[in-house]
Amino acid sequence: MSGLRKAVTLTGGIALLAATVVDTIAVIGRHIGLPLRGSIELVQVAVLVAGSLALLVATVDRSHARVHLLVDRMSDDARAALDRFSALLGALFFAALLAGAGWLMADLWNGHEESEVVGVPWRWMRLFANVAFVAIVVALLGQALRRRRP
Repeated sequence: MSGLRKAVTLTGGIALLAATVVDTIAVIGRHIGLPLRGSIELVQVAVLVAGSLALLVATVDRSHARVHLLVDRMSDDARAALDRFSALLGALFFAALLAGAGWLMADLWNGHEESEVVGVPWRWMRLFANVAFVAIVVALLGQALRRRRP
C-alpha cells in the first residue's frame, strides 16, 4: 500500500470514526439533557470527507460492487472492452457530477455560506468534494485508456 493511499484511507477512517463519536455523544447528550449543539453539521462534514475518500479509494482499487454473472462468462478481450466502457461511463457520470457541483461552487463561492449553528464554511466542503470528483474522473479515464494486464 502506497503512502498516499494509506494516508487517504486513514483520513477517511478517522472522519468516519469522528462522525460516529460526534453522533454518539449527541444522542447521549440528548438523553441526559446536555445536547451537543451543531452535531448534525459536524457529522455532515465528517461523512462528506469519509464518503468522498471512500469513493476515490474504491475507484482506484477497482473495488466497486459488480455483477459477475455475465462478465465471468466472457472472453478476456470482451471483458477488457467492457471494463474500459464501464470506466468511461463512470468517468462521464462523475464528470457530470463535477460540472454541477463546480457550477454551484463557483456560483456560491463569494456567498460566505456557513452552517447555522457552528459556522462550518460550506465553500471548503464543496471544494473538497470537487477535488475528489476530479481525482475520480482522472482515475477512471486512466483505467479506460490503460491496457490492463491479465
